[in-house]
Amino acid sequence: MPKDYYQILGVSREASPDEIRKAYHKLAHQYHPDKGGDEKKFKEINEAYQTLSNKEKKAQYDKFGRVFEGGAGFEPGFDFGSGWGRQGMDFEFDFGDLSDLMEDFFGFGAGQRKKDLKRGKDIEIEMELPLEDVLVAGERQIVLQKFISCSRCQGVGAEPGTGIKECFSCRGTGWVQQIKRTPFGSFTKSTTCPECGGEGFRPEKICNVCQGEGRIKGKEEIKIFVPAGVDTNQVIKIEGKGEAGRRAGKPGNLYIRILVQPHPIFQRKGDDLYVKTPISITQAALGQELEMSTLDGTKILVNVPAGTDSGKILKISGKGVPRFSGYGRGNMYVELIVKTPKRLTKEQKKLLEQLREEGL
Repeated sequence: MPKDYYQILGVSREASPDEIRKAYHKLAHQYHPDKGGDEKKFKEINEAYQTLSNKEKKAQYDKFGRVFEGGAGFEPGFDFGSGWGRQGMDFEFDFGDLSDLMEDFFGFGAGQRKKDLKRGKDIEIEMELPLEDVLVAGERQIVLQKFISCSRCQGVGAEPGTGIKECFSCRGTGWVQQIKRTPFGSFTKSTTCPECGGEGFRPEKICNVCQGEGRIKGKEEIKIFVPAGVDTNQVIKIEGKGEAGRRAGKPGNLYIRILVQPHPIFQRKGDDLYVKTPISITQAALGQELEMSTLDGTKILVNVPAGTDSGKILKISGKGVPRFSGYGRGNMYVELIVKTPKRLTKEQKKLLEQLREEGL
């Protein structure tokens, strides 16, 4: 039975791309294996998102309940079901087979499947950063649970001292012939060789550790360079740090999505920082230099002009977040909030009454 990708992500069929993306990130965070989640569920969530986040794949899935990876290019509105069963054609037909037939008969997708046969999967993770950490570039170290290259066979899948031989079933081609009956007649269909998995070669003696896969489940420590000025939803790509490929195949890539945590005092908007600071009535009326801390803890002096109204914003150049381009920094904006005292001493009340008599 086909999987219901909408049900897997917990969204309706009318969900917007943004709603689909948010649902995916929430579930991926919940079920990520590195955080103790269900690996099978995590893979299912990724599969659903890869389909529903792609406009063309989503359109195919909505119409046919599956995705035709080869992209045979059928015209929108064409109904495969119309006409079948008419004119004495009383049979059931698997349109998944039709998709495979179109790929093999016309050549759609075969080269891509062959090319990616041994490549390891990409991995996407999220990394949370305190706002202070985006001020300077730095390295972070993480530990990933994933497929890693087998150290016994060096990733080739064969026992040390033994070689790799041509597959007897497919004679090194990676494909075997199969006869297919269709409404259009019988066709010879090329399909992936079940003996070698489409590689065309097999180990003479499979590795005792990885059982011929060339990879095993394990942990790897990875250093990640995080540039200064990164922001939420920016992605850092590390080539070759995804899962190891099968039998010395090319490894996948690692993608790290950055999530910058909110700060209790400073608010970030692009490369600029915003902060509110209270001042007294006398400071607002007479003016004063205030000592303040920037995001990195540096002390600076801010000049409050005499006659300042509550809500006035002062611009402090170059005290924001470093620009991701590497050139310069944003600004810091200080909003002055005039604080009205709630409790006054007798002397303070007397002085304020005198000011009131003076028209202030």
